[in-house]
Amino acid sequence: MTENVVATSVVTVSPRNARDHGLTGDGVTNDQPALAALVDRLGDAYDADGRARVIYCPPGVYAIRGAATVWRCGVSLVGAGVAVTRFVLSNEGNRAQPVPLAFHTAEQHGASPDRHLAHCTFADFEIDGSGVASAEYNPLAKGLGLQYVIGGTFRNLFIQHTAATGFGCGFLQDTVIDGVRVLGCGRMDDGLEMGGAGIGIGIGGWGPVERLTITDCTAVGNATNGIFVEMRYADRPQPRGIRIIGCHAEGNRFGISDWGADGLIVTGCSMVGNLEAGCQVSAKGTTGVPGRGGLLTDCLIDGDLRDGVNIGNTPGPYTVRGNRITGNGRYGYHHQDLGEGNRAIAEEIVIESNDIWGNSLDGIRSDRPLRDAVIINNRIRNNGRQCAPAATGGGESVRYTGDTLVDQRADWPQDGHRGKVLRVGRRFAVVASNDATTLVLAPNRPDADPRRSGSPASSRPPRCWPSTGVARPASSVTPY
Repeated sequence: MTENVVATSVVTVSPRNARDHGLTGDGVTNDQPALAALVDRLGDAYDADGRARVIYCPPGVYAIRGAATVWRCGVSLVGAGVAVTRFVLSNEGNRAQPVPLAFHTAEQHGASPDRHLAHCTFADFEIDGSGVASAEYNPLAKGLGLQYVIGGTFRNLFIQHTAATGFGCGFLQDTVIDGVRVLGCGRMDDGLEMGGAGIGIGIGGWGPVERLTITDCTAVGNATNGIFVEMRYADRPQPRGIRIIGCHAEGNRFGISDWGADGLIVTGCSMVGNLEAGCQVSAKGTTGVPGRGGLLTDCLIDGDLRDGVNIGNTPGPYTVRGNRITGNGRYGYHHQDLGEGNRAIAEEIVIESNDIWGNSLDGIRSDRPLRDAVIINNRIRNNGRQCAPAATGGGESVRYTGDTLVDQRADWPQDGHRGKVLRVGRRFAVVASNDATTLVLAPNRPDADPRRSGSPASSRPPRCWPSTGVARPASSVTPY
């Protein structure tokens, strides 16, 4: 018996080398107009034949000045590697103009479920946003700002020192964010503005399920959250299907936050040394919708300046299981009334099999009523380290630098002042740790890198105190 064999031809589209289409990568020429023209040309080609295209940017420094590129469906951007292919953003010609590398938003470009981006990959390059500044904080001054994406891949990116959120994308369906590193983003955010995060994901655009995985990402020293998801529509269902796996959040204001998902899974992550909390669940987002139904499992949550896990205003349920929650400056687990959003009784909170020790105050504390809560099989020990009484000092024995205060006459218990507020005259700081004579002070905001501010470095005071010297005898030194 003879089989019929049907031969089919496979048509491929080779990557377009950006150098062959007007981009120079010399660090001097403004490559934004050539990039925008190439994206439009390839986007038109995709619309015509349905075959996705790739822009390959070989090693070089690509200056992106004065405008963002509106991205197109079916167009990918790939470099030769982090620190090898670099996009340097700048808006010195018009400080009122935010300049992300790529833009596609509902408000500016009519992005929607019917006008989405598909078949787009961004991989193997760096975005440096330190050249973007403005008189006032602008939440659009991101590294990447894309909304309504299906099947997106964001892999091996390094985004640093953007004025607003580094990776600020929303409504990502069937999308993977893998190996993205964000450093010092939100440098013009005072910590209270919208955005200003390392990785910030708007959710709620696709209905009850948004299939998104954030894996192996690193967020260090960002102004608000290291990584967070935020519900953007109060009248729509909170989406399920979002996972944050194996990520590291350090030195941000909040490490990883759930501001509106349903069933967010955070597992195998490290949240260390953040200025407010390692993990937070709240209604702090723009719509005031709290996260609910989430699972926080198998994480290391250590050395955060205030709470390890801070949960507030969620109606529940929420499960915190199998985590190490240690060495935090206030409570290990804190169920708190944050005074906003849903303030009803929280139901079905589960705190199970956690290792909770070495926190400055209580291992577990609830300041809100709970119903049907389960607190079981936790190992809680050696908390309440903040045991030292208030202290006052001054004179020649007291010296300070930008991040320490030393009193040679003191005899403080180890970490007995951790988490307290230190006052020197009219200046305040929070104690991150202490030994018998030295208080180590937390920065007044994440990432003390000079590029965080829009003002010249020489005009800014050090992060906590005046320059190194001797404390005046009249100054009171009071942790309380």
